Amino acid sequence: MDGTNTTDIVLYGGKGGVGKTTCAAAHALELARSGAETLVVSTDPAHSLGDAFERELGAEPTDVDDSLAAVEVDPETGQDAYRGVVEALVAEFRDAGLRLDDADLERLFEAGLIPGGDEVAALEYVARYADADYDTVVFDTAPTGHTLRLLDLPDVLAETLGVAGDVQQRVRRTARAARSMVLGPAAYWSGKSDDADAVTALHDRIEAVGALLRDPDRTAFRVVLTPERMAIAESERLVARLREAEVSVDALVVNRFFTNPDDCDCERCRRDAARHADRLAAVEERFDLPVRRVPELPGESQGLAALERVGPALL
Repeated sequence: MDGTNTTDIVLYGGKGGVGKTTCAAAHALELARSGAETLVVSTDPAHSLGDAFERELGAEPTDVDDSLAAVEVDPETGQDAYRGVVEALVAEFRDAGLRLDDADLERLFEAGLIPGGDEVAALEYVARYADADYDTVVFDTAPTGHTLRLLDLPDVLAETLGVAGDVQQRVRRTARAARSMVLGPAAYWSGKSDDADAVTALHDRIEAVGALLRDPDRTAFRVVLTPERMAIAESERLVARLREAEVSVDALVVNRFFTNPDDCDCERCRRDAARHADRLAAVEERFDLPVRRVPELPGESQGLAALERVGPALL
């Protein structure tokens, strides 16, 4: 990816429990240590990014090291922009003479005009930081099911917002026609400006995010797995789905790979090393992608010192 005058996007995804957060945090730290202004964002509702850095994180960037900041997505913050769409539609309905009170507005919002709260928030953060003052933004995504919904959501929202915009325009035309019967041509002077239209603006914003996620020059997806059969099988499905969605897959990251570096002769070490070597061979045979190996390390992968040991395997 070429980061000149743009922000590169790297997304880490995969099955739950394979170490996506550790890999995303370590990659971000390694980029920052190499001099790149880097932001790492957790879009997983079960946030553990703060635990990885041993820092309290919130919905705004928090510095965790030189040239490195981190964020944990707040679903409420992400939803604020989308509530504005419902409010804009209700304003049009009221302008057309339809009686809607605040309780009606709340019911419209809760009825799911904008689906997928966590994924919607994640998209909002992608949009927010896509052109921010960072060289790279690394996303720690939720487990596979959430991630696939995230990738589908731009198309779903674009269609939903397109329908909402059509309804809005029809209501607006009806209201103008009704006013013109009373006021004549002057009725059109007070019409709402399409340039400030919240529905259209959000529709365009979502389409831009969808295009960004599919732009191989700016965005890459890394699939994290462990050298186990279930993780490999799920990774195959995820890679296939990413390719269907035209999202560029940069690499596979085989995490917690046991290599028996001390050449221990105990039965457990020999067995684990042989099994992981077999699994790695299967991964390299079944996927036409670069494979990065993150060795199994003693202790918890928490804190900057632990993440430093992981990062070099990811660049």
